[in-house]
Amino acid sequence: MVIRIIKTKAQHKVAIEELTRLARLDPAPESSNGLRLELLAKLVEDYEKTRFVFAKPDPIDAILHRMEERGLCQKDIAQALGGKNRASEVLARKRALTLPMIRALYEKLDIPPALLIRESAGTYRVRRLAKRPARNSNRITR
Repeated sequence: MVIRIIKTKAQHKVAIEELTRLARLDPAPESSNGLRLELLAKLVEDYEKTRFVFAKPDPIDAILHRMEERGLCQKDIAQALGGKNRASEVLARKRALTLPMIRALYEKLDIPPALLIRESAGTYRVRRLAKRPARNSNRITR
């Protein structure tokens, strides 16, 4: 097989087959087969990065997934989020993550901050202050 930039599904299939064959040989890194394997793996990786794009998960879903993965419950991350009530609000998507929360979650759960900065798919309830009566500055008082 001549090694070229992979542009089609058929080329990708052939490259994967060759990659599998070479990997089974377990060549030395600096041998001709080792260098061929390395180059082919890079070409396959580049093709797959452009072909198979995955959406980033929702920040709250990422937190819940990491908690499940590590066997944690809400009380285990409550301190990172500022208390039990705040943790409940965040996980219920009633409160947005703040910068200190994002830092704490990165340190505790090792979730990349770039993923946590994104807006959650949930909607947040915003409390609005009561409107004040408009002042009329043109009114003359006597």
